[in-house]
Amino acid sequence: MANPPTTITASPPDRRTAFAEGVDQLRTAATTEPGRLRIIGAVLALLVVTFGAVTAWQMSDRAAAADDVLHKSQPLSTAAADIYRSLADANTAASSGFLAGGQETPESRKRYEDDIDTAAAKLVTAANNSDAGSPSTAAITKLNKLLPEYKGLVERARTYNRQGFPVGGAYLRYANQKMQDEMLPAAEDLYKKENQRLQDDYAAAKPYPWAAIALGVLALAALAWAQHRNYRRTNRVLNHGMVAASAASAAVLLWLVVGHSVARAGLSESYDHGVRSLNVLHEARIASLKARGNENLTLVARGAETVKVGETTVDAYDHDFTEEIATLGKGLAAAAKLADDQAGEKPVTTAEGNMAEWKKRHTAARAQDDNGNYEQALALVIGAKGATGECFDGVDASLATALDHEQHEFKQAAGDGLDAMGGLPLGAAVLAVLAAAGAVLGIGRRLSEYR
Repeated sequence: MANPPTTITASPPDRRTAFAEGVDQLRTAATTEPGRLRIIGAVLALLVVTFGAVTAWQMSDRAAAADDVLHKSQPLSTAAADIYRSLADANTAASSGFLAGGQETPESRKRYEDDIDTAAAKLVTAANNSDAGSPSTAAITKLNKLLPEYKGLVERARTYNRQGFPVGGAYLRYANQKMQDEMLPAAEDLYKKENQRLQDDYAAAKPYPWAAIALGVLALAALAWAQHRNYRRTNRVLNHGMVAASAASAAVLLWLVVGHSVARAGLSESYDHGVRSLNVLHEARIASLKARGNENLTLVARGAETVKVGETTVDAYDHDFTEEIATLGKGLAAAAKLADDQAGEKPVTTAEGNMAEWKKRHTAARAQDDNGNYEQALALVIGAKGATGECFDGVDASLATALDHEQHEFKQAAGDGLDAMGGLPLGAAVLAVLAAAGAVLGIGRRLSEYR
């Protein structure tokens, strides 16, 4: 019996991927001059468009960060400092009014109320501009809770003080303790967080856009190579499309480097001659407020609060006054070094003079109190003339003037930095598209010669 015929089945040909076929087509096209020109045109257009896109992206990010520095983070940092200052000044005004007893002046009462209102308003502003769930929001929430509690303690202290009950002093000391131990640390924490936010915005705005610069140099090099190649094959010096593409790319690169350098210089100046001085002045003003509050509380407590310094027991509030006045002196010295013009230096010098006189008058008041002359000491602290209160007001007014000047310096320099970036993202994108179009048209002109 014959064997059945053997059936041979042919295996199907290997199927190639679209990518492999595309590579083959590209390789085939590269063997002809028109094909090579098309590839060169596509690469040049892609490179130039990528350069424009990266430039627009990087400069948009930096411009947004610079805008935040000017319009968001620095104003919020100042608002946080104002919250701290208002709370500390309210505490000082409350102790001054308490010392006046039933003769509390309308001015002292108004100062306290204005400070409380300012702190409440600034807390609302900070809450509206803070991100939900952020550390700043937690500090703001805490302060909003503590503020009415503090006000209640101060009002009780005033009520008992007007009636002549000694327990009023205890309530005021309790209010001061709440302010010193809970409210001011929370306000300081908020200030530090907003300052860190400001530092982060500076860090995002100032770095050079190296990726965009590198792409710009690469695009110009590629365009120069393409034109040199064209010259070698045609002996034609210029290709109008390629020249236009090179000019547009060079304009973007030059604008990018110069514009960002100018912006960086403006932002650096706003920090060196604005933010640094503002931070030092804010801290000096806070130290003066705390010193004044401790000076008043020394008379309110009448030795009820003491602390050991080495082997010696001293009045706790007077000890704190000495430390805060030393901090104020260091702050004023630092502010004087940072001041870069007469308008910034003059108020600091005036504050230093007031501080020196304050220390002299405070020493005289302490001598009277230590000798049992309480009324004379009181007059030297809150009296109408020749009291330490005049010196404190002089320091505070001078520091306010210096802060206004440095705030103006900051706004001007930061505004100049932001303006230097203005239009760069959009301009870079438009010029990049024009450059890509020029490159394609230049290559198209050469391709037309093969038809």
